[in-house]
Amino acid sequence: MLSEFVTNHRDEIIARCRARVAQRMAPRTTRSELEQGIPLFLRELEQALEGEQRSAPRSGAATAAVQHGGDLLRCGFTIAQVVHDYGDVCQTITELAIECNAPLSTEELRALNRCLDNAIAEAVTEYARQRELDVLIQGARRSNEHLSTFAHELRTLLASAMLAFDAVRAGSVGIRGSTGDVLEYSLIGLRDLMDRSLTELRLTAGLARDEYIAVGRFLEDIEVAAVLGVHARKLRLTVAEVDPELAVQADRQILSTIISNLLQNAFKYTRPHTHVWLHTHATPDRVLFEIEDQCGGIPPDKSEHLLEPGEPHGEARSGLAMCVRGVSLLRGAIRVRNQNHGCVFTVDLPRSPL
Repeated sequence: MLSEFVTNHRDEIIARCRARVAQRMAPRTTRSELEQGIPLFLRELEQALEGEQRSAPRSGAATAAVQHGGDLLRCGFTIAQVVHDYGDVCQTITELAIECNAPLSTEELRALNRCLDNAIAEAVTEYARQRELDVLIQGARRSNEHLSTFAHELRTLLASAMLAFDAVRAGSVGIRGSTGDVLEYSLIGLRDLMDRSLTELRLTAGLARDEYIAVGRFLEDIEVAAVLGVHARKLRLTVAEVDPELAVQADRQILSTIISNLLQNAFKYTRPHTHVWLHTHATPDRVLFEIEDQCGGIPPDKSEHLLEPGEPHGEARSGLAMCVRGVSLLRGAIRVRNQNHGCVFTVDLPRSPL
């Protein structure tokens, strides 16, 4: 079996991997990578293969990648080194198996690819998580460095997307696996970052460019933009139809960011494989956008202060703070209530006359 082959040829695999890594032009090889990194990566793979044999729900390499990913980065390993070393280990195992007349079965190759896919995806995700945490800490300490924070977030998302794409392009993993999911999450993050930043600029300047917005067409654009987030989190989204003549007078960029932020929060906190709804109701002088999820509801002591002005804490709180500011600039109101198995955020805006 593959796991036994790896155990029996461990020293040979390590030696060949070190030779392969030492010849690599980029990313730059370090002594620590050769002496410590390769054996560590191989141990993670052995754990993963044992997990595959036991039909464990989560591969050992994926779990170990999260556990060791942060330690490796703190020890000076770059994310590029981590990703390439996983690929080098798996490539070496495949080549050695062929030389030893111990060809891998189709199922073993699939197991090896699954381990590689999960390990790369988890390592890249952990890298992005640590980078985001660093950015948040820096932003809390020096709030006047907004541009620097934006650049760090942008670089993190771009790096994650490029590394995931590089792994897919090299043929190591498929686009439909965990690494493909990382690429999708990164692209979603880039889109949301740009939308938030553009809206933040308008809110900071106190500028709103009011225009006539046909609600039906506006919701179609919102639904199309939300599809990636829905698919990535295995949810269902229902956008209710509205009167084609219904309209509001508002800043399209700000309103789009408000509704998109509330939808993203719903996608993030609602339970897996459940439903998110976007309803729109109208009175003679008001239009109400309602985003309903199945998150289990908000504790009463938190819902009372959730939409209060003040310093935001955390990604979700920061997004809600932007929604509050945006709705105020649009001469509207925002409310939240618990309903059924989740909560409902309501954006209440003036209705535009026909």
